[in-house]
Amino acid sequence: MSLTTPRWGRYTDLRPDELSAIRAVVPVAYLPWGALEWHGPHLPFGLEGFVAEAVSERVARHVGGVLLPTTWWPVTTLPHPDALPVHSDIMRRMWDTLFNRLAQAAWRVVVVITGHYTPGHELVLMEAAEQALTRCNLLVLVLPPLALVDEEMLDYAGLWETSLLMALRPELVDLDALGTQPLSLKESGVIGRDPRGLASASMGATTLELAVERITHAVEQLLNEGNPASLQALYERRRRRYQSYLERYGQKSLEAAAQAWWIDLVDGRSKAKN
Repeated sequence: MSLTTPRWGRYTDLRPDELSAIRAVVPVAYLPWGALEWHGPHLPFGLEGFVAEAVSERVARHVGGVLLPTTWWPVTTLPHPDALPVHSDIMRRMWDTLFNRLAQAAWRVVVVITGHYTPGHELVLMEAAEQALTRCNLLVLVLPPLALVDEEMLDYAGLWETSLLMALRPELVDLDALGTQPLSLKESGVIGRDPRGLASASMGATTLELAVERITHAVEQLLNEGNPASLQALYERRRRRYQSYLERYGQKSLEAAAQAWWIDLVDGRSKAKN
């Protein structure tokens, strides 16, 4: 077996000898991370996990390695009675434990594709990734699916998220549920471009292919070179994206900050309409 013919498998399906054989050649573990979160009336609660798993599996098929089960517990969500967030302190301990165990089991690279990328969630996850590098010399790549394509495409329930799901699970998308009137943020949940009349399965498929290509290259580079510099540069760039958020809400807990941010966003949109 060689890296020219990469092997991959699902952690849940592998026997111990199969798991060891894959790790011996491609010591990469993929962890798709989603959320059970409201994405307006037109999209399902599991959107982020569906996208993260699809990207993770495709990268694993290209590079090799082992795909762990998709996890659905987020740090902070938009306020909705059916969203199921987990407190940041719990997730910190969970990520620390997961990364420690994977390092002890001799995985060299862990790839966390996080379909959920609220500021609190991603900041805690990046912090855990950096601690794993310092503590265990484990290279943990944490990134949203489209972060290496164009960060401006990281919308919420808008054109790009909707198109991705139309490519993957079209039966779960109902754009008619958005109606025909101008979108209200509070009712639609759309942060970004209006998906009506623009989102399509073909756009989602093309975008997904490009995302997989970029992430595949990043994982292969980490595996072959073992240099954390690219990780550090990525995390620095992602944190800059949240700088204004931290300046405005950083004195609050992550949970309170998310609530205050949403209230301000909705209020700001309402004032702009008036």
